[in-house]
Amino acid sequence: MTQSRFKTASLTMACLVFLTGCGAFQNAKLDEEAMRVKGGRERQAAPGDGSLLDAFRGARDTVKVNRFLWTATLQVLDFLPVEAADPFTGVISTGFGTPPGGGQAYRATILISDPALDARSLNVALQTRSGPVDAATERAVEDAILNRARQLRIQASRF
Repeated sequence: MTQSRFKTASLTMACLVFLTGCGAFQNAKLDEEAMRVKGGRERQAAPGDGSLLDAFRGARDTVKVNRFLWTATLQVLDFLPVEAADPFTGVISTGFGTPPGGGQAYRATILISDPALDARSLNVALQTRSGPVDAATERAVEDAILNRARQLRIQASRF
């Protein structure tokens, strides 16, 4: 009998602690900046941003991806079928596809590892059915993606 009273009392205490924590959101307001598309450089996180729950949500596994590089990659390699695209880790994986006017089929894996519009942020790995391609071909694809990303950034700054 005392054991059931102890369980009831501890459960009641846990519920009260939980409900008092919910009172912090009483005067919460909608952040209209969160819904506005930011142009130019992506917002850098301030040292005080985040919460204790980010440690449990896996926030360390996410990468801030440059939106211009992401869009440019998908536009330049639109002839390749996208098998997997994860904007939280910055990885795009494609299947085999033949470029327009070409006879060789390619497959690509792209990693966008930084929010900066920079060549160091972009890693492209190309492969044919017979093996990896030479470095000059990979560099040409990276240059095409970077040029398209710069064009997209210039277009976005005009608006």
